[in-house]
Amino acid sequence: MGYGISTFSPDKNTPAGQIADSEIVSSYDDLDDVAEFAKSVDVITFEFENVPAKTIEAASQFVKVYPGGEVLHTTQNRLREKTFLLENGFPVTPFARIKTIEDLYRAAENIGMPSVLKTAGFGYDGKGQSKIKTRSDIEIAFEKIGEDECILEAFVDFEKEVSMVCARDEIGNFVHYGLIENDHVNHILDISFAPANCPSGIEKDADEICNGIAEKFGYVGVLCVEFFLKQNGELIVNEIAPRPHNSGHLTFQTSCITSQFEQQLRSVCGLPLGATDFLKPVAMANLLGDIWIDGEPDFSKVLGKKGVGLHLYGKKEARPGRKMGHLTAIGETTEETRKIVEEARALLE
Repeated sequence: MGYGISTFSPDKNTPAGQIADSEIVSSYDDLDDVAEFAKSVDVITFEFENVPAKTIEAASQFVKVYPGGEVLHTTQNRLREKTFLLENGFPVTPFARIKTIEDLYRAAENIGMPSVLKTAGFGYDGKGQSKIKTRSDIEIAFEKIGEDECILEAFVDFEKEVSMVCARDEIGNFVHYGLIENDHVNHILDISFAPANCPSGIEKDADEICNGIAEKFGYVGVLCVEFFLKQNGELIVNEIAPRPHNSGHLTFQTSCITSQFEQQLRSVCGLPLGATDFLKPVAMANLLGDIWIDGEPDFSKVLGKKGVGLHLYGKKEARPGRKMGHLTAIGETTEETRKIVEEARALLE
C-alpha cells in the first residue's frame, strides 16, 4: 500500500524483518535504541503482547503507538485482563488471584472443581496452565504452575470456541469480521472457519461485547476477542488479543475484501476502515513444525488443489507445536471448505 516498514526486534532475520525496508535488532529493554527507532518512524504498532510496557511508554514519547501501552499492560496479564473485564461488566468465568498454596485451596473450594490454574502472565497455546479436577490435583498443579502470581479460573463447559476479529480507528469507527469458529488440539489452534455455525443472535452479542471492550480501551487497531459459547447460548470472554490473530488469518488470500493485516495498517495510519465481507466461506488449517520432522514438506502436493492457498511465515527453525504457516481453502459451504483444507493438510503429514 505504499508504506515503508521498519521492524524492531531482539532477533535478526525475523519473518517481518525479511521483507521490511529496515530491520533494527536490539533488546526491548534498550530504551535508547527504542527512542531512536521511534524518532525514525511515523507510527508504531506491535504484533504480540510480550513487549515490555516500559518499551511502549518510551516509544510513545516520540510517536503514536497503537494500541496504547495501557492496553498492552492489561492484556499481557491474565489477572489484570479478567479484572478489567469483570469491572466493566463483560462476561467472564469466576476467577481468583493465587499467590500461595493456601490461596489455591480456598479458591478451589469457593470456585469449585473442575477449574484451571494458570500463570498470570506470558502464557499462550495452553502453556502455563494445569487443570484441577479433584482436591488431590491441587498441590500437583501448584508445583507445576505456582510462581509469584497465578489465576484460578472456573472451568467452562462450552459447546464451542469462537472468536471475533474486529478493528477500531482513532475516531471510534468499528468493524468486525463476524464470528469465526475455532477447533483446538492440545490447546493449540488447529482449524478455523467462517462464517461460524451459530445463531445470528450470538453474533450480535459478540459484536456488542467487542465494541464495548474496544471503546473502554480507546482502542486503535485490530483486536481479537476469544469466546467460549455455552450450551445455553451465553458467551464468556476467554482472552483478548490486542493484535491481528491466528484465527483471523483466513481473512486474506482472496477470501475477504480487506484482510486483518490491511485493516491493521488502515486503522493505525488513519485510513478509512475496509470492508469485512467474506466473498465465500473459508477455512484455515495451521501447519505446525511437526510436519517438518522428516524434512521440508512437499508443498507441491497442496498447491495443485483447487481453492487452496499456502502461507509460510519464514521461521527458520521448525519445532513440534510451533506454528510455521497455514493453509486456507474457499468453497460454497463451511463444511466443504473445512473438508478441503483438512484433506490438503493430510497430504503433507
